[in-house]
Amino acid sequence: MTLEPQPLAPALEAAEEAGWTTLRLDLDGVRGKAGLMRRCGEALRLPEWVGGNWDALADALRDLSWLPGAAGRLVAVTSWQGYAGARAGEWETFVEVLEEAVDFWRGSGDGEPGFAVVLAGPEAGVRDGGPRLKRRRG
Repeated sequence: MTLEPQPLAPALEAAEEAGWTTLRLDLDGVRGKAGLMRRCGEALRLPEWVGGNWDALADALRDLSWLPGAAGRLVAVTSWQGYAGARAGEWETFVEVLEEAVDFWRGSGDGEPGFAVVLAGPEAGVRDGGPRLKRRRG
């Protein structure tokens, strides 16, 4: 699975109509991993045990018991371009964590709620030149 920038409003509307919980992760002004982890903790309502590392974030996104029950969960990531440009390696790792969580919930097949992530794309006509997202292997 690859995350591609998308318009935000249609994704939020569809998720809410389907009974999903929607969470908005605004990365405006985030320029480093510590800031990203703080913002994730606040926006995603992460438990306190999730520290500032990728593994803890990945574990939390595979658990989700700390979120209220819902038909599914949608995380809308906005204003991510500055962080992606300033910290390309960290951004790639963050995207891998998100992709792996989406894949985990898609493959669970046990009736558990779904989990999806949308990267809110820039305004129409400005999309070109955005960072290409790679998938981590192994």
